[in-house]
Amino acid sequence: MTTIHAPLADLERFIRDGIPLARAMDLRIAAFDGDRLTMTAPLAPNINDKGCAFGGSLASLMTVACWALVEARLRERGLDCDVFVADSTVRYLDPVWDDLRADATMAPGATWEPFFATLEARGRARADFTCVVPGTEGKPAASLDARFVAKRRA
Repeated sequence: MTTIHAPLADLERFIRDGIPLARAMDLRIAAFDGDRLTMTAPLAPNINDKGCAFGGSLASLMTVACWALVEARLRERGLDCDVFVADSTVRYLDPVWDDLRADATMAPGATWEPFFATLEARGRARADFTCVVPGTEGKPAASLDARFVAKRRA
């Protein structure tokens, strides 16, 4: 089991306590380096009738991984915001036969500076993110492109 530092353990607990689906899927934060957040889940509770990962589980894992990335960055700055997905596109490219892993980052070309500057100025900001479930031979098994919004709590 990967050990994560206290703030991430708190975030993982927040996710599992606040999102029953995350608990049922057994989602875990495996790593976070400030730019990339990796989330994992075992295959067993996320299996479909064919014995591979259920597409809904993959979509949920990728969505929560991106959401957790935004939440982690906000928490690092001590910002109290509601974070939600505004829109997303999922691509299923290859079956996943093993435990699930999703790597969330900002979309290519996006940076945190404008996001935080807009949040400071307007109390609300949005940014684009991408998430990949690694597959075989360096190709993704699934991917998500999404826009997330953060809104300061009153």
